[in-house]
Amino acid sequence: MNIINSARENNFFRQELMTGEHSQVVVMSIPPGGEIGEEIHHVDQVLVFVDGEGEATLNGQKSKVSAGDLTFVPAGTKHNFINTGNKDLKLYTIYSPPEHKPGTIHKTKSEADEAEH
Repeated sequence: MNIINSARENNFFRQELMTGEHSQVVVMSIPPGGEIGEEIHHVDQVLVFVDGEGEATLNGQKSKVSAGDLTFVPAGTKHNFINTGNKDLKLYTIYSPPEHKPGTIHKTKSEADEAEH
């Protein structure tokens, strides 16, 4: 699998690609002005950005993200990612251990929010 192409071709807010016993690969697409939403996981998360521009906030500290950037979010870190550009922010993320059920597809953020509450 070419993960960069998979992330760029994904048009869903969240789509699980692979899940193993100890980790999981998910692609995401955040529309302009959209965001992942402030959250805290009880797992480690690595995000790799492949297209677009955004802003990362980790425990209140903000930084810019764009294609080629990697952000590591340790378990227990309050975080959010906002698309600040004019095209979709595309990324893939690795959760360790897995965070979502295998086969998860959330077409939009509102669908993801509804499924998680």
